[in-house]
Amino acid sequence: MGTINLLESIIITPLKRINVEGGDVLHGIKVNDIGYNGFEEAYFSIVNYKHVKAWKKHSKMTLNLITVSGQIKFVFTTNGEIFKEEVIGIGNFCRITVPPNIWFGFQGFNENQTNMLLNVSNLIHDPIEAERKTLDQFNYKWK
Repeated sequence: MGTINLLESIIITPLKRINVEGGDVLHGIKVNDIGYNGFEEAYFSIVNYKHVKAWKKHSKMTLNLITVSGQIKFVFTTNGEIFKEEVIGIGNFCRITVPPNIWFGFQGFNENQTNMLLNVSNLIHDPIEAERKTLDQFNYKWK
């Protein structure tokens, strides 16, 4: 699959926020949702304001990323030349489904609130399954 086609396989799914007295209900993922690819692990990750966590690529894992607090900018690439960006969280509550073999990184975007993501993945974390690169190995300018 070509570089552009693989980036187009990333799915952005708007999520429901239901107003409930005493506190809203925010949907995440259901077994019959597009992008659901099984479930073996869910974890939360806090991303400090302006801090960047990049670059990582999974060879087998499908990620379902949801910003549960604050705002987080996600950046995706397959070759380090063409990038796809998406900011999710406050004002854009959705889930990003990322298939294997796509490099990604993310950055905390909200100064006044904890930036926290939830990943619901189809595999348990295995350090051998993922590849990493340093920030400067791709020509992307984080702001």
